[in-house]
Amino acid sequence: MTRYVIKRLVQSIPVIFGITVLSFAIMKLAPGDPLANFVNPTISMEDLEASRSALGLNDPWYVQYTRWLSEVVRGNLGYTYAGNHSIRMLIGQRLPNTIILTLSAFILSFAVGVPIGVMGAVRKNTRTDYGLTIFSLVGVSVPSFFFGLLMIYLFSILLGIFPPGGMVNIRARYVGFARIMDIAHHLVLPAIVLSLSNIATVSRFTRSNMVDVLKEDYIRTARAKGLRNKAIVYKHAFRNALIPVITIFGLSIPFLFSGAYITESIFNWPGMGSLGIQAIQDREYGIVMALNLITATLVLMGNLTADILYAVADPRIRH
Repeated sequence: MTRYVIKRLVQSIPVIFGITVLSFAIMKLAPGDPLANFVNPTISMEDLEASRSALGLNDPWYVQYTRWLSEVVRGNLGYTYAGNHSIRMLIGQRLPNTIILTLSAFILSFAVGVPIGVMGAVRKNTRTDYGLTIFSLVGVSVPSFFFGLLMIYLFSILLGIFPPGGMVNIRARYVGFARIMDIAHHLVLPAIVLSLSNIATVSRFTRSNMVDVLKEDYIRTARAKGLRNKAIVYKHAFRNALIPVITIFGLSIPFLFSGAYITESIFNWPGMGSLGIQAIQDREYGIVMALNLITATLVLMGNLTADILYAVADPRIRH
């Protein structure tokens, strides 16, 4: 297993390299540059062009990419064009907030999605199954921005149960345990919105796999032996049905991370998503590339985690 993990990590290096090359090239094809947002009537076009040359924005994209890559290898993610802020510092400030949101949505996705899928499979072709199927279809179909605005309207404006946005109550200035509870109170709505689509996907995968497993001969044999239905479902069928679901388990973290862009913008959550949206608007190439690098790494690590969990869930699988 150790050799397999090392091999996969080595294979990930050229993949990440290719992803960053494509990301940088596509980003440079977009119209505009960071200086296009600097509107100042006192600055002439000659001065703007001189600034572009000084910043290296007139160089070919592959020259700029090589310069960016050489800095990343040294552990330097660069600085913003506006304000000359350290990108590594900005990401370090926002990353914990995004981890809190995505981890909460990740736990919620499987804590709700897996039981729903099992329930739908056990009660196949009943009203419960049809109701859960409709819920899953709605969860996959409804855009996150619409669902987020709907949740704000219902639970913040009409009922006043949860705050409409932010991470903490700035006026209250809680500390200690009170601050943790305040963050949890603000976390409820964005975590539900971020996890909805993943809950639907997990539940449909779980139900489909459970239905197939419950048709196997060994399940019929277990029923013929007089085993209780709960033991058959959770001890014999559930573990085998989980193997395909592990694929979603490994890829859910990068999926939720990318989905946080919209959710954080809707709820004004101070995380990586809102930072990425602002960076795209401001043409801050360094921030966008750093976020792409993090996302690509999460996808590859998610795939590796899924492969390792295959062997844990099914002893017949060996790498």
